[in-house]
Amino acid sequence: MTFQETGLSSEIIKSVSELGFINPTPIQEKVISQILQYNRDIIALSQTGTGKTAAYGLPILQHIDVKNHKPQALVLCPTRELCIQISNDLIDYSKYLDNLKIAPVYGGSSIETQIRALKQGVQIIVATPGRLVDLIDRKVAKLETIKYLVLDEADEMLNMGFSESINTIMGKLSEERTNLLFSATMPPEISKIAKKYMVNPVELTVGTKNSGADNVKHYCYTVHAKDKYETLKRLIDYYPETYGIIFCRTRAETQEIADRLIADGFNSEPLHGDLSQQQRDIVMSKFRSKTIKLLVATDIAARGIDVDDLTHIFNYNLPDDIDAYTHRSGRTGRAGKAGVSIAITNLKEKYRIKQIEGKIGKQFIQSNVPSGKEVCEKQLFHLIERIEHIEIEHEEINPYLPIINKKLGWLDKEDLIKRLVSVEFNRFLQFYKDAVDLNEKESSFKKDKSKSDKKSSSKFENSDFVKIFINLGKADEFYPGLLIEMLNKTNRRLKFQIGKIELYKKHTIFEIDSANAGQIIKSMSGMMFDDRQLVLKIDNAPSKSNEKDNDRKRSRRK
Repeated sequence: MTFQETGLSSEIIKSVSELGFINPTPIQEKVISQILQYNRDIIALSQTGTGKTAAYGLPILQHIDVKNHKPQALVLCPTRELCIQISNDLIDYSKYLDNLKIAPVYGGSSIETQIRALKQGVQIIVATPGRLVDLIDRKVAKLETIKYLVLDEADEMLNMGFSESINTIMGKLSEERTNLLFSATMPPEISKIAKKYMVNPVELTVGTKNSGADNVKHYCYTVHAKDKYETLKRLIDYYPETYGIIFCRTRAETQEIADRLIADGFNSEPLHGDLSQQQRDIVMSKFRSKTIKLLVATDIAARGIDVDDLTHIFNYNLPDDIDAYTHRSGRTGRAGKAGVSIAITNLKEKYRIKQIEGKIGKQFIQSNVPSGKEVCEKQLFHLIERIEHIEIEHEEINPYLPIINKKLGWLDKEDLIKRLVSVEFNRFLQFYKDAVDLNEKESSFKKDKSKSDKKSSSKFENSDFVKIFINLGKADEFYPGLLIEMLNKTNRRLKFQIGKIELYKKHTIFEIDSANAGQIIKSMSGMMFDDRQLVLKIDNAPSKSNEKDNDRKRSRRK
């Protein structure tokens, strides 16, 4: 079936065609016909990324009376990011529908702007429950004329505690409406909503209910708890083209893992509840544009994020809620592309893996953490492939060839290849030459640390590092990535090593190898940052137990 065969209007077909859509996805094919022909209540179960917005959006747009400027359709979704995305999609789909207005309504943005938009008249409201209830209380959002109600990512909204808000909103709607509920899973709470508010709904399922996407492979790496971070680093290196999300359980752990990855040279940023909305927007903009390739996030912070082409999902910790694993893994393997979901576990979590397998209807592939040699081979082949397929700009490089040939002409082919590969590959060889086996057996979990364990321990424990205090912290929106950028800019000729970075509200403590500490303090002291003069000095904090007290004392001295 093509979109032209669905019964959609020529204006909508034209918009869809310009977006490159020819054939509807399975969920679109099922839902569009039901809404266009029967206007009946629907429960649609389908994984994230299968085209649900177009499934309900296209037929609803066709039913909108553009001459009537009162709200006719309401889409509820769990997060600001998803609200904006749905609004943008609907705007794209309605490109050739004159006089149709769509208002996104969400927290973290000017409520006055949203009030003005609603007062001017809109036909479709896309909203997060909390902000919409606020607008209802202010007598601005009037929902009596709504003919279509969509609950998008319904299970996520319930997980986030929006049940009360949803019930409040339902009480403001006319009973003469069509209810459309979209969800990736079908927990009991969804069934309760269906029974309470929906009339003989038809249930449409793409795939198996509560299951993961068919084209996602699930891998499990079982390691000692102390080796989880080293395992994560090694797996990222083993998959050179990784573009994915690393899920952690808590905000603190998310920040810690992101900081460590940044310090170790990985292209990463954190996303968690301690970030301001502006910081979240900046991080997500970088991630969507692939400026950063690794997003470290909590489940709550990542809800509603819809990013295409993710290759990997890393479960640094298994989620407490098994359904959350389905949502995590469903963020990769979209639009028919292959995806990988990786769980890094310890021996005590075997039963949790079994529970997840039962839920998603698939088995994890129990795998060994790649050895240092295997990582180097994978990186080497990736480098060779890049060299082999690189596009040569002949006109740009030809003028430089005589100089290049003169400089390198004395090298034979084999020597030239070795030198070329070594330019980028030496650091991997150096790093992994003494890499230990992280695939510990159950019996070895009780042994004392061996010398090889000590060799693989974090560089943050190196006694040759010096702690440095800088008078910028979280309150100044100062994070590891910015610190590292400042260090690199002001000390271009130094070959320094960065250790642990500890962020506090009004200051930061970071580690630098002792050989370069003095030069770094000298080069950065007195610099200006947002009208503030930087102060750097050696920090002699005695122990972690006293760090909070020291933080308070420094704040008072200022």
